Amino acid sequence: MNLHWLDIVMLVMYMIGMLVLGWWFSKKNTNTEEYFVGGRSYAGWVIGLSLVGTSISSITFLAYPADAFKTAWLRFLPNLMMPLGILIATRLFLPFFRHKNITSAYEYLEDRFGPSIRVYGSITFVFGQLVRVSIILYLISLVLHEMLGVDPVLSILIAGGFVAIYTVIGGIDAVIWTDVIQTIVLMLGGIISLIVIINLLPGGLGQIFSVAFADGKFGLSELQNGQLVPSPWGLSFQEKTVSMMLLLGLVNWLTEYSSNQNVVQRYAASKSIKEARKAMWIGVSTSLPIWTFYMFLGTSMYVLFKVFPTIESAEVLSGVRKAEQIFPFFIMNYLPPGITGLVIAAALAAAMSSLDSSINAIATVSVTDFYRRYFAPNREDRHYLKAAWSIAGAAAAFMIGGAIILSKTDSRTMQDTATILVSLLGGGLLGMYLLGFLTRKGDARSVWFGIVFTMAFTGWTILAKNNMVPEMLQAPFDLYYTGIFGNLIMFLVGYLFGLVWKSKDRNLQNLTVWD
Repeated sequence: MNLHWLDIVMLVMYMIGMLVLGWWFSKKNTNTEEYFVGGRSYAGWVIGLSLVGTSISSITFLAYPADAFKTAWLRFLPNLMMPLGILIATRLFLPFFRHKNITSAYEYLEDRFGPSIRVYGSITFVFGQLVRVSIILYLISLVLHEMLGVDPVLSILIAGGFVAIYTVIGGIDAVIWTDVIQTIVLMLGGIISLIVIINLLPGGLGQIFSVAFADGKFGLSELQNGQLVPSPWGLSFQEKTVSMMLLLGLVNWLTEYSSNQNVVQRYAASKSIKEARKAMWIGVSTSLPIWTFYMFLGTSMYVLFKVFPTIESAEVLSGVRKAEQIFPFFIMNYLPPGITGLVIAAALAAAMSSLDSSINAIATVSVTDFYRRYFAPNREDRHYLKAAWSIAGAAAAFMIGGAIILSKTDSRTMQDTATILVSLLGGGLLGMYLLGFLTRKGDARSVWFGIVFTMAFTGWTILAKNNMVPEMLQAPFDLYYTGIFGNLIMFLVGYLFGLVWKSKDRNLQNLTVWD
């Protein structure tokens, strides 16, 4: 589809703005302290909006409206546990990362358990992020292809190269400030889309609420045989209940704010623990309204296409088309010139705010946890800065190559394989950190046993999901909850082996809640 010249202008202005920011901040990057953590000088509001940009990703832009359009609001529930997760993280996790000038989230694992555990944590993070950025870039290429008709490989090269340039040269400063701007662009794109829908509907905003309530679109329901069925409230591992979705959300947010380098790097970039806490609360107070808004946008599109049905919207509801296609269809057919370009820029912003953070975090962990320690110790800081540029560039190249491979092969199989590998290696990280934070038990030996048991459990659930085990060995729980059990296994196995094996006398000062 051909874009109006106003849309092209909006897209070009957005992309030039991001590149200018990258160039501007490249002049500040004279040492690794600036490149990795921005000189540890950022105010809370900046870091807070950056956290929003990092967490929203393409899921907010595409999956939330799609889910609300086709089903209801059940999968929004985990987000409601973010405030509780942040409360725990600000009081329990944050002090462990701020008591000394850490750069990598996995430095704590070495202090608490030993260097081998730090290496394990770092490897799983880097591998997981390389897979993640490849998939995100591939998905955004599909969106651009859907909306603009651009060849997916060309989309990958343009979007991937664009992100690579400003991220590699600009470091964390460029990542943080572009995330702030991308968050604003994302909000503007969504707000304008909703205004257009309200103006198209004869009954305006009131009609959205009346029709949606009548059709159960605000309910906590699942789609079963074409009907929305309310989910029960009780505790059950066999089905998706309201209580279990909330528990799942809490586990996910605690994992995000205890062991994700993208987040911990923001802790380190804040100028004080007070500003870091402020950033976390700004992040949650901004993220929740944005997620809520994009869910409501999906519900609004449901009402719009019920009042003014189209073949495309009917095919989404019937399953002929993927639900994620509904918002791109709306953008390209219902928004006026100029606004279409802004909302496409918002789609790019949603993806790029995740990609740039991950690329910089990969470079940070690779230099801090591996290169500086094992391959080139005691070199000048400028040497490590150049290494960081090279590693960030290599990560971007891997991202682009991985996305192109996904576009040329059976992408579903590739994504499933990648997700399985990440799940096998990275399961139980929250349990590992909680073992360190909450107990004095355990060392590298006990944690490695926890890793082995957790990987075995995760492998079993993957095989069970794909019906590759006998009937009697099928998982007796909904596989949505694998992460909850994996973290529990990691914690319990590590603690029990910690009781059996007495750790060597070590200084645990500032490493557990008891010290």
